[in-house]
Amino acid sequence: MIEPALNPESGFRRLRIDLAYDGTNFAGWAKQPDLRTVQGALEEALAKLVRVPINTIVAGRTDAGVHATGQVVHVDIPESAPSSRYRPAEDIWDFAHFKYRLNQMLDEDIRVLEVDNAPVNFDARFSATARHYRYKLLDGNRDLPPLRRIDVATWFRPLDVALMNQASAPLLGKHDFFTFCRYREGSTTERTLLEFQWSRDPEGFLICDIAADGFGWNMVRNLVGASVCVGEGRFPVTWISEILGAGERVSDSYVFPARGLTLVTVDYPDAAALADFEYAGSSPDASF
Repeated sequence: MIEPALNPESGFRRLRIDLAYDGTNFAGWAKQPDLRTVQGALEEALAKLVRVPINTIVAGRTDAGVHATGQVVHVDIPESAPSSRYRPAEDIWDFAHFKYRLNQMLDEDIRVLEVDNAPVNFDARFSATARHYRYKLLDGNRDLPPLRRIDVATWFRPLDVALMNQASAPLLGKHDFFTFCRYREGSTTERTLLEFQWSRDPEGFLICDIAADGFGWNMVRNLVGASVCVGEGRFPVTWISEILGAGERVSDSYVFPARGLTLVTVDYPDAAALADFEYAGSSPDASF
C-alpha cells in the first residue's frame, strides 16, 4: 500500500503547481526511459530552475496522447535552494516569477498555470476527491476541421445521445469496474463514479463529462467505446450494466482514441478540511 507524505520534510517547502498540456507528442505523464513525457519535461525544467533534483507527485497519470487543462502536481523544494547573482534567493518564492521562468524553460505544449504554497496536509494524488474528464467526439462521418483535430476523436456512424445517457446513468455510484479497466497488478478496480453525462455542444460535437474518485487504466476510454456501441444501436441500453455486472473484461477494441480525452479539473477539500485530515488508507489509483 502506498501512503502519502502529507507534509514535506523539515527544511523543504511544498508547492502546488497547476498545469495544462497538449498530450499529442508525449508518451503519457509518467517518466519512461528514452521517451518524452510530461513528468520528465516538468521535472527537468524544475531542476534547472532550483538546481536540485526534483520529484513530482501528480493527481492523475494521464496516458499517451491524453491532454489536460487542469492537472495538479505537488513538489517539495529545499528552502535553501541555490541562488545566484542572476536569480536572488528570494525570487524562488516569488511565484509569479517562478511561473514565468518555468514556462520559459518548457516547450509550448506544456504551460504552468499557477504556482503557490500547498496547504497543510496537501498531497496532489491522495488529497484529491474527484477527477473530472471530458471526451469530445464528432460522429456521423462528418469532416473534422483541421484546427479542431487535436482534442477530438471521430466516429463514422451517427450517435443517439438519449440512448447513451440511458445506458450511462446506472453506472453512477460505487462499482467494481474491472470490465472496463486494463489490469494493473496491485491496483483495485473499485471506483465511485460521480458523473457520466453525454450532450451535444452548439457545433454538434458530442461531449462526455465524466468524474470519479479515481479511474482505472483505460477506464474512461473503454466507457466511451461502450457508450458508442449503444448510441449507434449495436446493443440495447441495458448492455453496459449487464457486462459490468458479469465482471468480464470487454475487448480492447472498445478503447477509444486518447486524443479525445482531456483531464479538465481535480477537486480537493478546502484548506481547513485538509488541515484536519487524518489518513485512513490508500486512495484509488488515479491513472489510465
